[in-house]
Amino acid sequence: MTTRMAALLLLRRLAAGGAVPRLQQPCACLATAAARHDAPETVGEESGGPDKGNKNRWMELPPFAPVDAAAAARAIFRGEGGDENEGSSNSTAIRWVRRCCPQLPASLVQKLFRLRKIKKNAVTADTSSTDASAENFRLRRVSAKDHLVPGDTLFLPVNIQESSVAEKTRKFDNRNEIEFLRSLEIYKDNAIIVVNKPPGMPVQGGVGIKNSIDVLAPMFEENSSDAPRLVHRLDRDCSGVLVLGRTQLSASILHAIFREKTADALADGTQQVLQRKYIALVMGTPRHPKGLLSAPLAKVLLQDGKSERLTVRAGPNTTSVQDALTEYRVIESCPKGFTWLELFPLTGRKHQLRVHCAEVLGTPIVGDYKYGRQAHQNWTPLPVPRTVDQELLRKRRLPFGLVLGGGSITEEQPQLHLHCKQMMLPDISAGVKGLQSKDAYHDFSGLEKLSFVAPLPPHMRLSWEVLKSVKK
Repeated sequence: MTTRMAALLLLRRLAAGGAVPRLQQPCACLATAAARHDAPETVGEESGGPDKGNKNRWMELPPFAPVDAAAAARAIFRGEGGDENEGSSNSTAIRWVRRCCPQLPASLVQKLFRLRKIKKNAVTADTSSTDASAENFRLRRVSAKDHLVPGDTLFLPVNIQESSVAEKTRKFDNRNEIEFLRSLEIYKDNAIIVVNKPPGMPVQGGVGIKNSIDVLAPMFEENSSDAPRLVHRLDRDCSGVLVLGRTQLSASILHAIFREKTADALADGTQQVLQRKYIALVMGTPRHPKGLLSAPLAKVLLQDGKSERLTVRAGPNTTSVQDALTEYRVIESCPKGFTWLELFPLTGRKHQLRVHCAEVLGTPIVGDYKYGRQAHQNWTPLPVPRTVDQELLRKRRLPFGLVLGGGSITEEQPQLHLHCKQMMLPDISAGVKGLQSKDAYHDFSGLEKLSFVAPLPPHMRLSWEVLKSVKK
């Protein structure tokens, strides 16, 4: 049956009141809908027989309406118009479930698809009858990668609320922790949250990591089942501007914009829609006051055969080679062989700035023991001058095991001196609002650029003051 015929049948069913009530909002209501008195009616299985029992009751998602986040990101990135029906990057079944049900863990959604628990409507009609009730709605199994067409409707089992979702979702009731996290917010609108990530806080979870931004993200929201999502990364010991998407759509667009930035840079593009500026204190002085570092990065295994690090491509034994571009500018050359740099990553590669500073410029970042270990072997801390603000010398314990203060160049083991000072992005909230309008064509040429600035962490501020006081 053609898509047009299916759409006509869908309209007829809606006009007649429909066999299955539709949930008008994306399924933030999944956790409570089964308790309602207006729970969805039973829908026939693909075997043709009637559903019996709770296990075969279904909950209906909104009909699929494609919004190509990648195409929208390209249009936003270039300040052009975009057609919401162009492309099909979000047309798979699993993407639609994740977009409609952001509160469901990704692992649970994947499990439902593996167990063939998610189904799609298959519409047939009795053409001999003009009664809309003669239409037969049957369900058939759908796989995660199956592509949807406009009007397709997915069904999830009602008893999904009986799963262990609630047990796996951490409940946050520590007001000190909540208030601390929210104190990190720099900016917030309907689409994004921007925070000043403190040094020492991981962005993603892993072995031995209990608290990370992605796990704690629900604490940024009040009474919302839709947790913010990561769209880029900062190293654990790096600090500064970190952006999270507040919805599945805004996160997808931001992901695509970051990818588009890298692709544009590698294609010798000149787009400046996404700009990032880092501040770093390095050991040594670059030969030139500014320049462009173009050095591909590759993964190499360390001697233990398990750990890996990145390096500038050294030979045929390296793997996963990725081109990386970084612009740099000397802010100030300081006594004792230190230099403050501004770093502008044009591509987004793991540890890009740290490797480029250590291996290309020959000036490892202070506190980077992974890529500048040898330079730190003869480290000598600088004395604390009397003129330094004593407030910078205080150390305070913060929630999640963090410590505020300490780690400057006056200590035996300084912290990493790398900070994302500024980021410029287009107004994603306005872009999302345009995409959700009824117009098929959207003009993104007038989107405002937003600039976010994060103050330096205490250990870098102290190092700055110490170096200012040292006589040349």
